[in-house]
Amino acid sequence: MASERLNLSNLQPAQERQDRKRVGRGLGSGKGRYSGRGIKGQKARSGSHKMRAGFEGGQMPIYMRLGKQRGNTSKDAMPIGPFRTYTVPVNVRDLDRFDNGAEVTPESLVEVKLIKNTKIDVKILGDGDLKKKLTVRVHAVSASAREKIEGAGGTVELLREPKAKKKPRKQEKPKPEQAAAPEEPVEEADAAEESPAQESE
Repeated sequence: MASERLNLSNLQPAQERQDRKRVGRGLGSGKGRYSGRGIKGQKARSGSHKMRAGFEGGQMPIYMRLGKQRGNTSKDAMPIGPFRTYTVPVNVRDLDRFDNGAEVTPESLVEVKLIKNTKIDVKILGDGDLKKKLTVRVHAVSASAREKIEGAGGTVELLREPKAKKKPRKQEKPKPEQAAAPEEPVEEADAAEESPAQESE
């Protein structure tokens, strides 16, 4: 049997249509009166299903009840913003792409695409080996990286001197009371002055 030619009289959708739920159309409809929302309450109101994530109905949410960890990503942690507490790491093994005797600066690291820009401070870390003599001028360098760079005959210069760490204050112990000074002996001269006076009497 040949298939019928498609025309407006036999046009049908690929899937059966499903009528949408029509609520609030009388008690006989099955979805009248409260329209499936129950009696009053927050979830019976319009917009009740558009609450933001973490909203707990107005009570203090858990992310505000718990303690906060300090750090450079915390709003109450200082310094933050222009006072950077983070750096871009560059390992010693990545410096091998420079020529022997070259100068390594944040600008030259951008040129060889080791870092994206010079907005963030650069710190050299000691992962890997270095066999070239380089002059490294960056913001910070680890102890192992400095040892490897200087071991290969290079030098390290910091663009910003590290801040001196504050020493914790020690509670001063009360000093013991000074021992009472020994009584001074009566001078012989005073005794000599008193003796002629007594004789005259």
